[in-house]
Amino acid sequence: MKLHVHERGDGDKVALLVHGGMSDHRTWHAVEEHLVGRGYRVLAPDLRGHGLSGRGAYRPELLAGDLVESLPAGADVAIGHSLGGLSLALAVPELRPRRAVYSDPGFQLGNVPAGATGAMRAMVASATADSVRAMNPRWSEADIAAELAGFALFDAELLTAMGDFEQDYLPPSALVPSLVQLADPSLCVDAKGQELLRERGFEVRVVPGAGHCIHRDDLGGFLASLDGWI
Repeated sequence: MKLHVHERGDGDKVALLVHGGMSDHRTWHAVEEHLVGRGYRVLAPDLRGHGLSGRGAYRPELLAGDLVESLPAGADVAIGHSLGGLSLALAVPELRPRRAVYSDPGFQLGNVPAGATGAMRAMVASATADSVRAMNPRWSEADIAAELAGFALFDAELLTAMGDFEQDYLPPSALVPSLVQLADPSLCVDAKGQELLRERGFEVRVVPGAGHCIHRDDLGGFLASLDGWI
């Protein structure tokens, strides 16, 4: 599926930004601003079922295929968050960015608590600026607005489909120089998973005190942990 791809900047370097579940490309607004200021051209797709992209069947392999169909190979850096990190990892064999960054990626879905998808469905359906702000006190007003915009365009059937996803998507190897950036603590990659990733050639860094949406909880910490990668 060809995805809607937001583009900004005219620098010589290319950065791909792949959002997480229930969001769309707007979640990256502050990161995008930083990268454009550093001379990047930013390409940020809306995954299928999100934003202005189409709907369809939902499996990580299909989301990855959409990225391959919609984005250029050989980008200078590709960053994926959560479900976007999982999708990016599955697409890397074909996209082959020079560097890949997985921000609290959904590599170990078996760690997600039972009933979490139902809670997420209810959260999306009832979200207001006040409820998003209460759940995420460190977010900016622009982050809150982006979250509500993403919720409004999200196909909740993806949450139903997640029940059939595999439980373990830890990549078998780092095909390109790869960083796994984790929340503190991370539900998506546990201590054993971190050990396996290091054995498989990934660098692993934790952003102290950051929640799952690291780039919104602590933009400074998010960017500092990318030292040497952007």
